[in-house]
Amino acid sequence: MAALSQKKSCQQRMDEWKEFIWNPRTHEFMGRTGSSWALILLFYVVFYGFLTALFSLTMWVMLQTIDDYVPTYQDRLANPGLMIRPKSDSLDIVFSSSDNATWKTYVNKLDDFLPAYDDMNQTSKNENCPSGTYFEEKDKGNVQNHPKRACQFKRSFLGRCSGLEDATYGYSEGKPCVLIKMNRVINFKPRPVPATNPFITIDCTGKKDEDIQHLGDLQYFPNNGSNFGTIDLMYFPYYGYKVQANYTQPLVAVQFLNVTQNVDIYVECKVLAQNIKNDDDRDKFAGRVAFKLKVNS
Repeated sequence: MAALSQKKSCQQRMDEWKEFIWNPRTHEFMGRTGSSWALILLFYVVFYGFLTALFSLTMWVMLQTIDDYVPTYQDRLANPGLMIRPKSDSLDIVFSSSDNATWKTYVNKLDDFLPAYDDMNQTSKNENCPSGTYFEEKDKGNVQNHPKRACQFKRSFLGRCSGLEDATYGYSEGKPCVLIKMNRVINFKPRPVPATNPFITIDCTGKKDEDIQHLGDLQYFPNNGSNFGTIDLMYFPYYGYKVQANYTQPLVAVQFLNVTQNVDIYVECKVLAQNIKNDDDRDKFAGRVAFKLKVNS
């Protein structure tokens, strides 16, 4: 028992460890012969090679179904949504005209957003398209018409909300401007209401009767002489960023001229077109956008 319980010396342990790493008598490395290690290596090479080939084949087959320019599936994007600028996480625009610290952030966001629409940029990069009709650039058979041109939407179209006439976009006067943009959907062509209109329209109003009373007068830019904001048909269809890199989304600016101060006003803006739904309760941004406006004294 004493012999069995006798502890091995450090040298013995080292010798056993060395023999495990390389056994000169059996020519085994870490308990396996060279042929055994070769078979294991061969197995894993074949196994992982097969997995790599299977993955590569799967990816190749999938890529054959993908168009470089148009998404394969667009069923969930058939109805464009609306969004506002300046944008905040809560879609609230709350400020005091007498305290520039409360509205400076909104002005900065608009300053950062609008340079792409500067008249000089638009004139140099985009086309002066004929108004009132879709600007289509179709491919001819297998000959792709790339890159496709885009129509000019100049910053000056936004009038008093362009930041060119008033660098504070009306916020310093308690007459804030909000920009409305419609999300891009490839190959989508909105149909106006009525069908003879050369544009689709944007209409903003209060969500409830009390909101309408407090909202006051609105001014839209551009408006084509109507009481609504307008988006010309020449900005449609959109062909995708890869094909139409210079495309800039058309905007509608709405200026709130005399809102009731110190009151929460819930505003809803809708796009009006025959093929755009704006009353789906399951999607609050489909064809519309809602936000809170409050101008403190």
